[in-house]
Amino acid sequence: MKISNVTVRRRLFIILILACAVFAALGLKLAYVQLWQGEELAEKAEDSWRRNIPYMAKRGEIVDRNGVQLAYNVTSPTVWAIPVQIKDPQTTASRLAPLLNMTEETVLTKLKTKAMIVKLGPGGRKISIEKAGEIRDLGLDGIVVAEDNKRFYPYGNLAAHVLGFTGIDNQGLTGIEAKYDKELSGIGGSVSFLSDAAGRTMPNSSDTYVEPKDGLTMQLTLDKQIQTVMERELDQAMTKLQPDGIIAIAMDPNNGEILGMASRPTYEPDKYREVPSEVYNRNLPIWMTYEPGSTFKIITLAAALEENKVDLKNDRFFDPGAIEVGGARLRCWKKGGHGSQTFLEVVENSCNPGFVTLGYRLGKEKLFDYIKSFGFGTKTGIDIGGEENGILFKLNRVGPVELATTAFGQGVSVTPIQQITAVSAAINGGTLYKPHVAKAWINPETGVTVETKEPEAVRRVISEETSKEVREALESVVAKGTGKNAFIDGYRVGGKTGTAQKVINGRYSPNEHIVSFIGFAPADDPKIVIYVAVDNPQGIQFGGVVAAPIVHNMMVDALSILEIPPREKQIAREYKYGETPIVTVPNLVGKSISDLYEDMNMNFNLTSAGSGKTVIRQAPAAGTRVDRGSTIRIYLGEDDNISHTH
Repeated sequence: MKISNVTVRRRLFIILILACAVFAALGLKLAYVQLWQGEELAEKAEDSWRRNIPYMAKRGEIVDRNGVQLAYNVTSPTVWAIPVQIKDPQTTASRLAPLLNMTEETVLTKLKTKAMIVKLGPGGRKISIEKAGEIRDLGLDGIVVAEDNKRFYPYGNLAAHVLGFTGIDNQGLTGIEAKYDKELSGIGGSVSFLSDAAGRTMPNSSDTYVEPKDGLTMQLTLDKQIQTVMERELDQAMTKLQPDGIIAIAMDPNNGEILGMASRPTYEPDKYREVPSEVYNRNLPIWMTYEPGSTFKIITLAAALEENKVDLKNDRFFDPGAIEVGGARLRCWKKGGHGSQTFLEVVENSCNPGFVTLGYRLGKEKLFDYIKSFGFGTKTGIDIGGEENGILFKLNRVGPVELATTAFGQGVSVTPIQQITAVSAAINGGTLYKPHVAKAWINPETGVTVETKEPEAVRRVISEETSKEVREALESVVAKGTGKNAFIDGYRVGGKTGTAQKVINGRYSPNEHIVSFIGFAPADDPKIVIYVAVDNPQGIQFGGVVAAPIVHNMMVDALSILEIPPREKQIAREYKYGETPIVTVPNLVGKSISDLYEDMNMNFNLTSAGSGKTVIRQAPAAGTRVDRGSTIRIYLGEDDNISHTH
């Protein structure tokens, strides 16, 4: 069949139109790609060529309430390799291996990896500045030494469980390092360069540096000086008493700020791998649960006073030495009992039968309402991980015996942080505060405070009038009762002893106890509360004998550190036959070592710290009245370093 010229021309025209349409579409697509997508595609291409060497942000410092550094960073570079840029892997590995303390084979394997960039760990991670200089001096192709840092804790085990520690990549693992990891970490930076598929640096390209954004400085409520005093006293107690463990907490009762927190056993954050995991994972002041013993009587006392169930000075109670409850015989610690006494003397003497009576006057519903209102049975919400709840009887399981034992601190399980938080509420005017260790966040570059942690009042539990009565009763405990070993002349100390049998395999141990003391000062306007609990000390096991002297020593120094002046109208301490009399501490500041003992009159023991021939500081301060035979700590130096602030 013959095709006409018209048909041919028509077909050619159609093909031409189609070709024009195709080329027009391609042109439009090209224009669209170049004009509208060009920048986006160029960025994607550059991203595919770009290689990044990370630069770690500096982790935020941790400082105490006065700005003293408790954790900071030291420069510790890290070595990276860009395998495709290494011309002679074997020679490079042989020269690097000795400096990285790695085998040549291990280094070579990493250098031959298919990755674009690889970290030469473990030996090349967090190295010294000196070693980093040696590696740079080798001038090896494809080997980069990048800035990095690692965490440093300058005071060893000071506040170890509070601070916690970080991992190899500076990530927080325990303590507040973990709790506030996001704020402390900052945002990492990098140095980036462009390379082709073979890893060669692309011509006419330059490196790009993205500066890291450092983490915020974290200011704690802790006072480094108070923390040091607490650590010292715990170390001495461990040596002297050989207990299974010991905890101590210091708190400002008026806002929930933790001034100090320590426990034994302990560890150094830099060396956490050298101790069992339970040592660094268990922050005993917030994790440990136990029956509190008589320190819990403060709660029963506060509830009874708030409900007008007792008049401490006018109501009387006869203690025969035991009380029968629900077929059980609950004994007083004093054989034969205390006889006839006012309820104030019941508190002073820590008389169990007297507190059983207060518990029954309240009734189980009312007593347990107050116990829960004071925060027991639930976490306090302190901003450190690992807190426990404690255990209370369920109300439907509280019979006569359970009500009686709860009233004097047996059968309930508490944590130390619950105990000190509740007692703070009992003596601060009646408000329960949420405890915390974070005080403020500070921009490390400008020094400007970014955020401040405000005190958080949880609830009011008792009235100011009741709280005043509680304070006065507990001051009387220290002046006249079981807490005399915590007495500090002129400072109006209040407190309460505690001695509780340990529960082992579901039964009370006759020989193992947790002994404790909680003290506060000044009693008329409390500024600090200190709680110490000692787990199974060797020898005598009474809170007033074991724990009260520890709190006394801590309190003496803490009052000086906080610059709290002596008070008036202190309840005079009562002495029984054979008790040690009170004597006045002499002024030793400015005296030479050879002249010291002329002024001591055999009334004191001395311990010294520092070097030099002259006393530049002392604790307790001159004029303080203490037990004869007490220890005075002197600090030696040169004459021009003398401090008159004690």
